Amino acid sequence: MTDSLLAHRPATDGDLDAVTHFVHNADELFYAFPRAHWPLTREQLAAACAERQGSTLALLDGQPAGFANFYQSLPGEYCALGNLMIAPWARSRGVASYLVGAMEQLALRDFDARELQVSCFNDNAAGLLLYAHLGYRLTGLEQRQRGEQRVALLQFVKRLRS
Repeated sequence: MTDSLLAHRPATDGDLDAVTHFVHNADELFYAFPRAHWPLTREQLAAACAERQGSTLALLDGQPAGFANFYQSLPGEYCALGNLMIAPWARSRGVASYLVGAMEQLALRDFDARELQVSCFNDNAAGLLLYAHLGYRLTGLEQRQRGEQRVALLQFVKRLRS
């Protein structure tokens, strides 16, 4: 067995079509991008990238495998991770952990952030387990609506520096 090569770089406009295929259904899209409408389009993703910072593409063996950005930032204080999406073929291969780590480093380097904040919906077991594994601690819970259904948005934080 050979080791897979993980890398990352700033996402470009040319990456957006590939990223739209990272979510396979409306539930996955809701977890990653609650304001978007199924199916995810290049236009929806481009609009999000235009108003967010740090859009980053993870590569596994040179292929687009993950995407994330910051939907909020306050330099010197925090960044809030958003739009985390992993390609179906790349799941359970360490891409999400790698990409969150890359975003932590980006938050430190470019925003001098003391912490990274993440939010995760209650039905997203993979996300909840990921953030717990990476050392994020639960800091809050908000009620949200998904159509007629009430859902819980769990909020986590990880200290990046003192």
